[in-house]
Amino acid sequence: MSQVPSLEYNNEVRGESLDLIKFIDSHFEGPSLFPSDSAKQDFAGVLFSYAGSFHKAATASFKEEKINAETGVAFDYIEEALSKFNDGPFFLGQFSLVDIAYVPFFERYVPFLLDVKKYDLTAGRPKIAAWLQKVVSEVKAKENPLIVKPCLASENSDGDHMLFICHFDTKL
Repeated sequence: MSQVPSLEYNNEVRGESLDLIKFIDSHFEGPSLFPSDSAKQDFAGVLFSYAGSFHKAATASFKEEKINAETGVAFDYIEEALSKFNDGPFFLGQFSLVDIAYVPFFERYVPFLLDVKKYDLTAGRPKIAAWLQKVVSEVKAKENPLIVKPCLASENSDGDHMLFICHFDTKL
């Protein structure tokens, strides 16, 4: 089943994960999750562009018996990316939209690779291990200023595509 993230705001529906997180960052109060530093903005663009290639490479061996080199290289790239800035444990040093964009990948990869493939993607990758631990604690510690009302879901005629429309209310 394919899922398409979407957001309805002011009677306008928006989709695509990366576009949504940028939209939310620019249209709602709170500290920005996009860096003001130009080097970090440039690197954020690189990492956003790499997300599709990363997913393809990281999942390349999901159907194979063993983890292939392409999958390992993808995780090595992320390990290297986490080493670029030394002012914090996140991709751009401080928690940002890039971390939000990559968390869903790791939410799926870590348990699958560990449980099904017996592959610990953090082995030999201390930056990824530290990032995973920190991002989990960061997400739990943040207070979300948005109240998410129940999402409406609908299927197409084949029953295999879901559209989730969530309504955000900034009033607490």
